[in-house]
Amino acid sequence: MRKWIAAVVLVVVAGAAAFLWLRGGAPEPRAAVFRGEPTSAHYDPIATRALDPEPLTVAEIFPSGSVTAGEVTLTVKGTETLTDCAQAVWGSAEEAVAGCTQVLRAHYATPDGRISGQFLIFNLADSVAADKLVTAFKSGGFVRLAPGTPAGFDGAHSWAQARALGHYVTLSWVGPAAAGERVDLTYSQVAVDSPSLAVQRRLLL
Repeated sequence: MRKWIAAVVLVVVAGAAAFLWLRGGAPEPRAAVFRGEPTSAHYDPIATRALDPEPLTVAEIFPSGSVTAGEVTLTVKGTETLTDCAQAVWGSAEEAVAGCTQVLRAHYATPDGRISGQFLIFNLADSVAADKLVTAFKSGGFVRLAPGTPAGFDGAHSWAQARALGHYVTLSWVGPAAAGERVDLTYSQVAVDSPSLAVQRRLLL
């Protein structure tokens, strides 16, 4: 009987492995703790891309090589601009980025390498599309890990925040760079989210 049970378990495990292999690997990680916010009337001046047509630039969103909050500093390890926004997301978020013209992304790490993070900003058609993307991030879809993220990134103990700001969506995501690390993510989350302040400057243009 035990041999029969063991054989069944092996078949199930092999089947699961084959399923994941056929899909291109293990399921994409997502944040264990997530907070999403819809846009508000404060962002009405940039509620559509027509009202705010200038494309985002890396220099505008990531003007320096690091971000700081409290006593925590994270250094930029790489930035990129994607014109195919679906490359940066998975699941239901792929549908939600229809009409997105660009996504800018930066990967961060603390000097000791214990915390890894990323910040993304999506340029969508309007605030309705932005709210739809934040909703997709809550369940059924999320962003992909940025290039250079440590292989051991612990999504099961990570935090993320997404906000619709007019026709933009920002997402900051931080977590332990290795499974089993116990780190305080509070200030790291605030620091990695700080590039979103660039959107406030767009309100004044």
